Amino acid sequence: MKDILSQYNDLTDLKKMNNEELYILANNIRETIIDVVSKNGGHLASNLGVVELTIALHKVFNSNTDKLVWDVGHQSYVHKILTGRKDVFHTIRKYKGISGFPKRKESPHDIFEVGHSSTSISAGLGYALSRDIKNEKYNVVSIIGDGAMTAGMAFEALNHAGDTGTKFIVVLNDNEMSISQNVGGLSQYLNKIRTAPTYYKVKEDVEAILNSIPGIGKQVFKTAERAKDSLKYFLVPGMFFEDLGFKYLGPIDGHNISDMVRELERAKKIDGPVLVHVITKKGKGYRPAENNPDKFHGSSPFDISTGMPLKKPNNSSFSNVLGDTLINLAEKDNRVVAITAAMPEGTGLGKYREKYKNRFFDVGIAEQHGVTLAAGLASNNLKPYFVVYSSFLQRGYDQVLHDICIQNLPVVFAIDRAGLVGDDGETHHGVFDLSYLSHIPNMAIMSPRDKTEFIQMLEFSKDYNGPLAIRYPRGECYDIIEKNERKGIELGKAEILARGKDIAILAVGKMVETGYEVAKELNKQGNSITLINGRFIKPLDEDLIKEVAENHTLIVTLEDNVKIGGFGSCINDLLIENSYKGQILNIAFPDVFIEHGEVDQLFKQYYMNTQGILNSIYEKIK
Repeated sequence: MKDILSQYNDLTDLKKMNNEELYILANNIRETIIDVVSKNGGHLASNLGVVELTIALHKVFNSNTDKLVWDVGHQSYVHKILTGRKDVFHTIRKYKGISGFPKRKESPHDIFEVGHSSTSISAGLGYALSRDIKNEKYNVVSIIGDGAMTAGMAFEALNHAGDTGTKFIVVLNDNEMSISQNVGGLSQYLNKIRTAPTYYKVKEDVEAILNSIPGIGKQVFKTAERAKDSLKYFLVPGMFFEDLGFKYLGPIDGHNISDMVRELERAKKIDGPVLVHVITKKGKGYRPAENNPDKFHGSSPFDISTGMPLKKPNNSSFSNVLGDTLINLAEKDNRVVAITAAMPEGTGLGKYREKYKNRFFDVGIAEQHGVTLAAGLASNNLKPYFVVYSSFLQRGYDQVLHDICIQNLPVVFAIDRAGLVGDDGETHHGVFDLSYLSHIPNMAIMSPRDKTEFIQMLEFSKDYNGPLAIRYPRGECYDIIEKNERKGIELGKAEILARGKDIAILAVGKMVETGYEVAKELNKQGNSITLINGRFIKPLDEDLIKEVAENHTLIVTLEDNVKIGGFGSCINDLLIENSYKGQILNIAFPDVFIEHGEVDQLFKQYYMNTQGILNSIYEKIK
């Protein structure tokens, strides 16, 4: 195959290419993405699906002046390659390399930073309205997937955009997938459009016929609008968008560059909101990704020839343990129900969904709705478990506070991916949950140190009569101290793992294992260490902490949350109230947004690995 990409410099080269060259470029880009993601990991299927779409967008629009707003952003790899980052693309998602999402500091072509879904229409409308106020001249294009379109925020933005009537283009990239299979009425609605091959021609013919009815004419035609609309409702599914105030174009084959260029040029000429409906195939051009788009949504490094991951999949992840344990709880108690927001496989609920279809609810990308749905279920004496990534629960904060906690409802939030998640960076790290949840009345918060304790906490949660959050990290789930005698979970009670008299280390969750290593090194050097597994962030084990304060001159807290408002901050408040005279060392993440990189690298960077913590303690006791 001819290699055009190696000679490609910038968008001026793209503008000069003919149709044949554009397809060669598309194949070159697809091969590059497969090669890099197979080594680095990343979002493969979504990017392979938008290669031709992205090329068409950059062919028609000038992103030096026009504004391209990508939703979610994990499908922006092609955009990055075309806009000056081809030569550094091999560093994507690597420590100190380019981000897997749009980043304003990376390029002037990245005009809005995203990582969570359903924001592009709101942001794009903001650009369009500010353009109008400032009398500027450029096009604004928001590119959103059909999965992201299911979120309430997208509908709110569509409703507002249609009402404003401003010149604004929304490209609906319809691949029938979000992360898992889409759910809900919009998904079914779009399917009607996809499966109507004569739709587009019928739409054009109906409008042409109605506009040319003899005897009506331009002046009288408005009186026929009701009849026109009736026919369009019968023949034209896209009327949903037109009723919101958008001109609807499509559906268009998202892998046919010339068709997309034609329709995007048409959209540019429309003086008002327009929605361009593009049909793409997730994973296009790489058979394993086409056949398993959910598995190649966020992929670890893999063998290109087979599509199989280079590392053996970990069957004992926290997510899988959650899923298996929830099945066991549901077998014993028919009140148990599970909720997910478009992430059944990612959160470990795949098997639960198959076994308990009537007690499983996938709400789509709608965390706010998912939280209040749980409130409604709990209000009628069911026991809902909302299983959600820490980063995504942020979207439902108001509902957690108002709909769950004010009513003190027995909803369990199983918070996956708490702490650092690695290569996805700022928008996906779960380092704020302790801070915002610990300040809500009625909310209890737990974090397990290992597999057995995680299961114990889930079992404890079933009969706990109030809002409860269990936060746990991404990755392997195992027991960290095999011979340790275990006791059952008791509300607000910590666990003493070792008793000493010099330094007390109080750790929660993932950081208990680090605390164990730190304590071992300190003991080797003649220090007497107390090690406590906090278990509960709220309520704290106040009696134990007061006892520790009386007998130790240095208290060290360890957590994988930001320092402000976290576990250590809560302990500080208690120690101050009780006039603690010793030293306090809070080990936590600083008040920054943490970049992407491998988890171990990031812990080292912020001096939160074993050696970094030891060095901080030595500074205190020297």
